[in-house]
Amino acid sequence: LFIVKGNQPTLLHRLKALPWRQAVLNDRTDEQGHGRREIRRMKICTVRPGLPFPHAAQAIQVKRRRTDRKTGKTTIVTVYAVTSLPPGRITHARLAALIRGHWSVEALHHIRDVTFREDASKVRTGTAPRIMAGLRNLAIGLARLIGWTNIAAATDHYRSHPADGLQLLGFTT
Repeated sequence: LFIVKGNQPTLLHRLKALPWRQAVLNDRTDEQGHGRREIRRMKICTVRPGLPFPHAAQAIQVKRRRTDRKTGKTTIVTVYAVTSLPPGRITHARLAALIRGHWSVEALHHIRDVTFREDASKVRTGTAPRIMAGLRNLAIGLARLIGWTNIAAATDHYRSHPADGLQLLGFTT
């Protein structure tokens, strides 16, 4: 599964040009949480040879309609993806779940970049970048495990109160 973004303009353009209006709705979910309602609609097209992505068998369009429950503001985002899985090899619900799983990975990368400024890190040699990524993931996981939903707020708290963090880890000051 490959989510196609703006850094692949030719592929994205070709996917947008597929006959999505004629495509059958394959999956629809309606969820509420985090102060919003989100409806996701997924359509799938079999890909003809010539799509500029090796081994692509199917193209996927997901439209996310998100409504903020406080403001009433609605945004609609369309996401495209390709997969090498042939039709019938995976259920539509499972394919939708894989796409949702990809978004959770993107959310983790967003937290690592925005909260921990990972892309601005000067650590570049040997295994240090991998170790630092692991430590950032550990910090995020620990914060979530103890109930933090806002990782930036957790980071600010423990930066200001390092003794609290040491106490959580079983170290006393």
